[in-house]
Amino acid sequence: MYLALQFLSMRFTSFSTSFLLCLTIIVSCKKDAGPEPARDMQLQTVDDDLALKNYLHSHFYNYEDFEAEPDNHKIQIDIDTIADQNSDKTPLWDQVQEKSILITDRQNNEFTAKLYFVIAKTGVGEHPSNVDSTFVTYQGKLLTNQVFDQRDTPMWFDLATGVIRGFKEFLPELKAGDHTVNNDGTYDLDHYGQGVFFIPSSLGYFDRNLLSIPKYSPLIFSVALHKVNAADHDNDGVLSRDEDPDGDGDPLNDDTDLDRNVNFLDTDDDNDGTPTREEYDRDKDGIADDDDNDGTPDYLDSDSS
Repeated sequence: MYLALQFLSMRFTSFSTSFLLCLTIIVSCKKDAGPEPARDMQLQTVDDDLALKNYLHSHFYNYEDFEAEPDNHKIQIDIDTIADQNSDKTPLWDQVQEKSILITDRQNNEFTAKLYFVIAKTGVGEHPSNVDSTFVTYQGKLLTNQVFDQRDTPMWFDLATGVIRGFKEFLPELKAGDHTVNNDGTYDLDHYGQGVFFIPSSLGYFDRNLLSIPKYSPLIFSVALHKVNAADHDNDGVLSRDEDPDGDGDPLNDDTDLDRNVNFLDTDDDNDGTPTREEYDRDKDGIADDDDNDGTPDYLDSDSS
């Protein structure tokens, strides 16, 4: 009997120890928190704006080089800290212009974000619209001055569909340059517009996971605009920049037939079954037709004859 009780006592002690061990493991192993929830875009924009202002107050660009050689468009924009031998330089904050951008977040809340920019060289050609193709060289940096992207050979960017919001908002501030063709068939780009702009993450990549750009990073881009190509994205015979019936200069917000397809991407802008290309200019006089003379061109008028 004694041996039986001793055995049971040993079993109970062993069970108690195992139970407490399991309980300790369960309590100590917390549930995986999972990925970080996305930050509020409006609040993050406020924080980014403060970081940008601090940067602009403490840094300068090589404005003296541009002032010394106003006709030299080969000078590149260089940014440095105001300190030591550079302590007398004019801060970027005293030279930037501001542009307020209306943003709609994922919850359809509207707020404004500020884009800061400096025009170092204006350029001699035309300004692009925000839906044109642009031939550019550029450098992208973080506020730590770490370069995350650079293009020294020009490439085409479609401002309507191929770039972040800050890029398409800034590029229309510049003018394109010109070029000369050499005897060997190569060409030299010159007299182009140059500038640098500073944006919060809400005008950049916000919470996207990118190898060289941490989430919620304000960004700096130095850009040279070499050429502009007026695009016709939907190939309907109307340049995308001209598909702006409300006349606010922004074709990105025009959707005449309310089909959730903006006009410059819509081959039938009034959704009347006749393609825009066939309605726009039947008499080939270069002017949009208005058969019923109601002031609305046929390609935007579902009631036209």
